[in-house]
Amino acid sequence: MWRVDHKVHKVAGAYTTYAFFEWALIFFDVGFDAVTAMDFDTFELVVRDRKGSSRGNDKILQKGFGSSFSWSEAFDVGADVYNGFIFWSMLTSLGLTVWYFPLWHMGISGYEVLVMCTVSPFLLCSKRLRSPIVRHVRTISLLSLSGLLAILAKKPEYRLFAVAFGVSMACLAWSATWYAERSQIARLEARILAWNLGLIMSSLSKFAFWTNNPTWPIMHADNGGWNKVGFLLAFLSILRSTRSVRDNRGGSEILDTPQKSWILAGLGLAGLLFGMHSLLSDSSTMILWVWEGFPVRGPIAANGVLTIAAMGAGVLSSIFYAGATLNLANFLFATLGAFLITCYHNWAGFAGALLLATCLPSLGTPLITSAVRHGPVTFGLGFLVYNILVLAHVWVVAYAFVPGGPLLREHTDWVMTVTVLFLGAGVYAVPRRENKSKRRPQSSKQVPQRYVSYYTYILAMLELLALSVSYLRFPTNDYQPYHKNDKVITAGIWTIHFSLDNDMWSSERRIRDLVKELEIDVIGFLESDLQRIIMGNRDTTQYIAEDLGMYVDYGPGPNKHTWGSALLSKFPILNSTHHLLPSPVGELAPAIHATLDAYGELVDVIVFHSGQEEDPEDRRLQSEYLAKIMRESPRPVILLSYLVIKPLEGNYNTYVGERSGMRDIDPSDWDRWCEYILYKGIRRTGYARVSRSTITDTELQVGKFVVGQGEGSDERVDESQVPDGLRFPSMFRGSGERGHQYHVFDEPRYYQ
Repeated sequence: MWRVDHKVHKVAGAYTTYAFFEWALIFFDVGFDAVTAMDFDTFELVVRDRKGSSRGNDKILQKGFGSSFSWSEAFDVGADVYNGFIFWSMLTSLGLTVWYFPLWHMGISGYEVLVMCTVSPFLLCSKRLRSPIVRHVRTISLLSLSGLLAILAKKPEYRLFAVAFGVSMACLAWSATWYAERSQIARLEARILAWNLGLIMSSLSKFAFWTNNPTWPIMHADNGGWNKVGFLLAFLSILRSTRSVRDNRGGSEILDTPQKSWILAGLGLAGLLFGMHSLLSDSSTMILWVWEGFPVRGPIAANGVLTIAAMGAGVLSSIFYAGATLNLANFLFATLGAFLITCYHNWAGFAGALLLATCLPSLGTPLITSAVRHGPVTFGLGFLVYNILVLAHVWVVAYAFVPGGPLLREHTDWVMTVTVLFLGAGVYAVPRRENKSKRRPQSSKQVPQRYVSYYTYILAMLELLALSVSYLRFPTNDYQPYHKNDKVITAGIWTIHFSLDNDMWSSERRIRDLVKELEIDVIGFLESDLQRIIMGNRDTTQYIAEDLGMYVDYGPGPNKHTWGSALLSKFPILNSTHHLLPSPVGELAPAIHATLDAYGELVDVIVFHSGQEEDPEDRRLQSEYLAKIMRESPRPVILLSYLVIKPLEGNYNTYVGERSGMRDIDPSDWDRWCEYILYKGIRRTGYARVSRSTITDTELQVGKFVVGQGEGSDERVDESQVPDGLRFPSMFRGSGERGHQYHVFDEPRYYQ
């Protein structure tokens, strides 16, 4: 009933009610299965050869599933997994909070040095510090929660400091925990397994919250944050999880000098951390790598469940086929996956993404175990080299703003190659089982094999939740424009500044509100590519498109080395092509050329971000390239753009006039520099400029067009002469709403 209300009748709040019941059904089902398992705690599954042809004895099958259920053990495992989730939540938030500062400084700010806070595991190299760190790992883990409490600081600088300290403590705590369990191989592998599942849980939370993690310091109650709940569960989980951490006082201690290099082991750990963070921390990252526009020929965001399923398969392989994860075939599969996603698009490229999503988690246990055996310095080196890879991963697109940038310009392929080579070095450095060991009297029993069953149950639950989220998020493709009876297209252009507002809060919902209240049917977003570590691996368009009911072209993916351009439309997108315009010196200029079905007629919409003021030759070449596209289109065209020109001067005359066939939405508007709306072959009836409030650094420009009518004249008319369906909302007149108002002209303009 509620689903019909949401999908068909568009009843406000129906989706939320439906979602509560859908999720409740899942939780009740999983809970019932967990409790029912207690009824079978006296059962034992035995495989017996009744004809006597087997050479072995009777075996009890308990590799993955134990013979009894214990709530205490289940809570232990749940606490470990949730701690893994918190680690990944904080690590993925660090780049976001650092990115805010160079974003607003338009260059290096100095705060970037805090990305190095992850090298805190180097403290374990000191014998004097190592023992107290391990003994007080609970205290260190609790200190790491400063990253979750960062939302209490209103100033962005203080929030960044809190996050950096929290991430530093989290990296130290996990490294110390792994090192402390070095003599108890089963316990060590259980901790690594929890860390792996924590990544899947983090990716799932972002899948459910439209690429935002609800515990991040850029989130709060008003924009979808669950910070208080996240902190409370983290506090309880640390108390539960750290009560059993102890240093190596018994069991099997490796005494041999490692046969391989600790440097290679550290490089392997760096490759693992970077690969997981850059590609797997969000289920849609690799989907956008292979996205090529409309018609859809590959996966969409709702197919993120496939990425999560592949990650789960990798975790299962590390449990049940541990030996196979270290063979040459597994590494070759990872290499093949990296090659496919780097060189191919659509489903072929996504096949490589799924290979990587399977292989990377499967390497977690052997590579981290190897790091433990090679000594604590390996963790420090691993995080240090991981940081270098993160910077290289940013340098490939930010080359115009950073020292040495041109060396890595547009070389994501180099970064991917180095990552795979580091993984290979780590696999090579894994000590083999022929290492000798000295036995000591056991002071604590190893983790029972039945713990594996709890991890498997948690993984199954996470995969079921991912499947449910995918179902709820799958697009309906039945969207309608706001004023279809008037055959009007309300089109806008907005530079959204990577969806971080002036106070370092996530701005998706505020953007959504303004777009909805202005009744915009087609909008271009610029500076919209957030699928990098430094930006949190996010995608603003997913939430806005799904909430407002719009088709979306995400634009050139993160492997295309642009700052992003995206198109959202109430009208079906029949075809779209992504362009990278000539940029011999400066940053790449992305464009989307899309053909929409608007009221049964074909209309072209182009979303474009030109080069910067410092690169005049780039901008000249780009103007000529785009003018050719617009001139050659036989259909009506609307350009939603960021041009960096003065009206009536220079390249303006390439974009507007005979060379392009385009007209300016208002030639008399002299107070423009960045954003412009141009058109041809369609009647323009209105134009408005709306102030940004504190959402971004750029206003929102909006134009109204009527399909099926000629271009009209530049003669302005009073609003009273305009039909209601062609008017702009009155709520933004005067002082407006929430800091948004019509400005420059103080009111909309209307035309004949």
